[in-house]
Amino acid sequence: MDALFPRAAISMVQILERLGHRVVCPREGACCGQPPFNSGYWAEARPMARQLLVQLQEAEAVVIGSGSCGAMVKKFYPELFAGLPEAALAQSVAERTWEFSEFLVRKLGVTDLGAQLPAKVTFHDGCHGLRELGIKHSPRALLAKVRGLELIEMKDAETCCGFGGTFSAKFPAISTAMGDVKCGSALETGAEYIVSNDSSCLMHIQGLLSRAGKPLKTLHLAEVLNHL
Repeated sequence: MDALFPRAAISMVQILERLGHRVVCPREGACCGQPPFNSGYWAEARPMARQLLVQLQEAEAVVIGSGSCGAMVKKFYPELFAGLPEAALAQSVAERTWEFSEFLVRKLGVTDLGAQLPAKVTFHDGCHGLRELGIKHSPRALLAKVRGLELIEMKDAETCCGFGGTFSAKFPAISTAMGDVKCGSALETGAEYIVSNDSSCLMHIQGLLSRAGKPLKTLHLAEVLNHL
């Protein structure tokens, strides 16, 4: 988020601070370890995950602007550290971890942030957020309260965009073909923006759209909610 989607990260911080929360972002930064984990290199993923656990151990709540990273910490850390000294800490951090939209709607009970965006948008459900974390309602509940926004569901909203992290590097032709189907489905809606709560999906989709010369743009959910 800090390297590739700073506006989304800043929007998250500003929204949470307006709601009265103190946001702490560790300066060192740490990858959650998902790339090696997904590739089967669990031993190599653990040092990265261990560093992040140490940074997050004092947090009352861990809020992540990516369903992908959120699933890694919440669902896979307990599995990654099962039977190891960090098992209890991994479970504790997992129980305090929230994807951004879920934190707002289900933890804080907030849906209306006073946002305004007079535009037609369609929503992309990222695989990890949808399939691992079960997130479907929360982002739509938040978008429903944005003044002037019209949500037009695409027919393939739940279909994978083809990114899949290392999948796109190992199987670029398949990844691109899947992404083209997703982009085509979004374009059919006539929307001006594709919105998602997973930045990695947006990076892949925007790359395909830009290379094809299409006017459709991508926005992270947090950017929409911070559009006052």
